[in-house]
Amino acid sequence: MAESGTGPDGPERFRRQCNVSSKEDLIQWENASVETCTILSWLGYGPEIIQARRDAYREHGKLMTAKTRGLGTFIITGSKGEGLSSCYESDFDLLIIHNRVICLEDDVNSSAFPGEITVLRSLSRRSYHGHCRLLLERRGTTIHRHVHDAFCDDGYGRELLSSDLYVNNFSREYLHKDEVRHERAGPSIPNTVSGHLHSDKVHALPYYCPSILSKWAARPRHWPPPEAVKRVVSLEAVLTPVGFKGSEHQHVEWRVCFNAGEIELISNLNDTQTKLYVLLKMIKNDVLHPRKKEVTSYTLKNIVLWMAENNPQASFHKKSIFQWLHEALDALRVALITLELPYYMIPERNLMATSGLDEEQQRTWISTITDMLNEGPRVILRLPKIRQCIVAHPEPFRWYNGRRIELELLWLMRLNRLVICKDENGEIDYTDAIMQALKRRTNEVLTDVSVRMRMEGSRVINAKAIFYRIMM
Repeated sequence: MAESGTGPDGPERFRRQCNVSSKEDLIQWENASVETCTILSWLGYGPEIIQARRDAYREHGKLMTAKTRGLGTFIITGSKGEGLSSCYESDFDLLIIHNRVICLEDDVNSSAFPGEITVLRSLSRRSYHGHCRLLLERRGTTIHRHVHDAFCDDGYGRELLSSDLYVNNFSREYLHKDEVRHERAGPSIPNTVSGHLHSDKVHALPYYCPSILSKWAARPRHWPPPEAVKRVVSLEAVLTPVGFKGSEHQHVEWRVCFNAGEIELISNLNDTQTKLYVLLKMIKNDVLHPRKKEVTSYTLKNIVLWMAENNPQASFHKKSIFQWLHEALDALRVALITLELPYYMIPERNLMATSGLDEEQQRTWISTITDMLNEGPRVILRLPKIRQCIVAHPEPFRWYNGRRIELELLWLMRLNRLVICKDENGEIDYTDAIMQALKRRTNEVLTDVSVRMRMEGSRVINAKAIFYRIMM
């Protein structure tokens, strides 16, 4: 992406683009930016609660990983792992990396890996950028049955690992109590537990790709700092079971992903950059309403990452969030017009190449975004959560938000305690003293909320309904 933002001529360029004709207008934009940042913190997007979510979900992944005794690595990804959504605000995205398999780039020696590990070699020459096929180089002495049953012949007597067969094998696994499994969505297996907890499981394979990561690390950049670049490189990549849409080899192709590295990148965004990403996600959900994932949160995340890399960190501050929102929306509009947006980790891969965007939807969104660009700070009135916060009385809003944050922290602690208290048969010890204390405090907070709701004339159904409503 071309460099954008508020460099030496940034304020003047911004004024021209946004029709900001005077210093007073610019001050108005800056004041609205500061107020919006404050509102977003009240809504649960402040740095403290975001970090608490990240820590809890990172710990959850470690606890789940420990249960596998080295066979798998669990990572909570998506907005949960990034710390940008509360309990029931979005799906629970779970990445399961199977450690008895290793996938290698060309020119990487496989002799260093022990005999129980199955070694697969990536073939990317005839696949779209960021995708590859996997050729069996060495079958390990201990191989997961779902991997074993996913091999197919490539027509030349060699064995390829089929991404379709791989996902289908895991789709037939045993269902837990109160779990409903849904139709496959790309590489993921969606399910719902107890009617309200939605999750997407992706079974992936570790991918050792030093050439891709060294190329990314060598780019000139303002961000992230060198120590963060080293951490991203050390986290490696994974291959997820989904091919390039429309490819003749789609059923045996795999996509290169950097889930752990991208969580690290998001955690290195400053407060303004993080809130910019949150605003863009709100616009996607509340204004654009994509029907078939033509524009996703992932699209918007890549726009933010490019902007962070190409501009000085000091230019991202509370007074500038609307300037950057204008830049980001303009970048999204250009992506919709040109149907091009380079993937941040592998720029040769175009994220818009398989968007499935039809001409009518394209025209509508370009027109909508153009209108938003012309609205200036008033654009946030399109977002229900922020609009409700603006019209609400500050005192009760802050009171309810404080209880919501406490309930979420209790829920996160309980989430991890459930793993600790679960035995090998999946039975949970609910008599555990910490579990009991968490339940007791949760009930106390819910009682406080229900009493205040009654005093204010609200209709209270029950504590469970209050919990789900407040945590959405």
